[in-house]
Amino acid sequence: MSYSTIHRNANDTAFQNRVTAACAQENVEGDPASAAYLMRWDIATESDVEAAYASAIAAENPDPGGDESVITDQMILSKVQAFLPEPASSSPTRAKAKAKS
Repeated sequence: MSYSTIHRNANDTAFQNRVTAACAQENVEGDPASAAYLMRWDIATESDVEAAYASAIAAENPDPGGDESVITDQMILSKVQAFLPEPASSSPTRAKAKAKS
């Protein structure tokens, strides 16, 4: 883990946009961008996210936060869902995830 990597990821515009999109998909209360802003640090510090971002930097990936092969949409979605208060508004994605449980 590197604080530099976490900082870079949390401030990566493409990563922030993807977290915002996940928040919007999950129908967060209020503004999805505000919700994403608040949880971006929590998500960036998750070990699998940090490791993937660090690996992409080491491989000189020019867009680690935007590259879906580095941090997948499913990784972001699962982190967003974990940080949402229960119960969240009725999201089709959340309902599908709960149905599989």
